[in-house]
Amino acid sequence: MATSNPEARPLSRGQVELIDAMVRASFVTMAVLTRTAAEHDLSLTQLRMLAILRDRQGAMSELADYLGLDRSTISGLVDRAEKRGLLRRTPNPLDGRGVDVALTSEGIELAHRGAEQIAQALSPMTRVLSRVEARRLVALLERMFGPDGAYEP
Repeated sequence: MATSNPEARPLSRGQVELIDAMVRASFVTMAVLTRTAAEHDLSLTQLRMLAILRDRQGAMSELADYLGLDRSTISGLVDRAEKRGLLRRTPNPLDGRGVDVALTSEGIELAHRGAEQIAQALSPMTRVLSRVEARRLVALLERMFGPDGAYEP
């Protein structure tokens, strides 16, 4: 894999193999996510939004940050989900200008159904790992994502 930074150190064979494995895993995962979103007439971003809001509610600004979107884009995304009855907006009790978003019961049900479909589709990959191997892989991935879990390339 070529790099645009001439001062970058060359990757070791182990790093290249790890990166290749991560890319293959991401391709499989993205295919499952894309298929699941399409089966429910959702965009991939809408599916991500449901997953984020599945166990919490929060400010639209926080949702925009989680999704890496600007405020105007998040407004349109929330508008479409609200029209489908998947979420609702409420005034933020601490900020008179702020707006919180939360899933409706229909949104919660769809988020849980989607999460189950995704788990079922990916379980053949994860099932081959022992319990110890799975915990180790989770720990390694969390370490790679950094202390706050928000690695940004």
